Amino acid sequence: MFNKLLGRLKSPTEGVARAFVRLGRIGFWVQAVLGSIPVVLMVYNFVFARSPVGPRAGLPVVEYLTLISLLILIFTTFWFRRYVRLGTAMADPARRPPQADILGTVWTGLLASSAGVMVSVGIMLIEVAHLLFYFLSAPQGGVPVIQTTGVTAASWVSAVDMMSLMALVLVLVAELVVMIFGLWLLFRTTRDYTEAA
Repeated sequence: MFNKLLGRLKSPTEGVARAFVRLGRIGFWVQAVLGSIPVVLMVYNFVFARSPVGPRAGLPVVEYLTLISLLILIFTTFWFRRYVRLGTAMADPARRPPQADILGTVWTGLLASSAGVMVSVGIMLIEVAHLLFYFLSAPQGGVPVIQTTGVTAASWVSAVDMMSLMALVLVLVAELVVMIFGLWLLFRTTRDYTEAA
């Protein structure tokens, strides 16, 4: 155990390379699994439900922001595949890239995941405020499944509304995990990485 620790201290760059490969794979699969649910819901919404049904049709800006959030998630998912390739290049002293290139790659991933977190939080705030306004306008004895009044049309909150919020939470979790991994890789790179002579 002590010799293994000494071996890591002698070549910290190999530890950084292993961290890039390991976190790149984990980050890729976390985003692929958690990001597939919102993508499936978005495809279903665009293909099968072209016209929104019910009074809670949604705001057009939310649809565009959701699309932007999913595009950022797809970008960061493939960016983590790049971390795996970068880690394998770092392990080979002959192909080891300069620290500035690695830091630029990590910073790009961090900026993309930060933008994704901000967009997802904005979408969630808009959607929750929209649901809150809808619930506050309903009778305070509870929200009936179908509310019929003589003046307005029938209104309801469906399970799709909650599925939408759950999808947003899953995207946000994936983006937060990616941001944490990116910060860890940035820390390890600035602390332990040494360029090949």
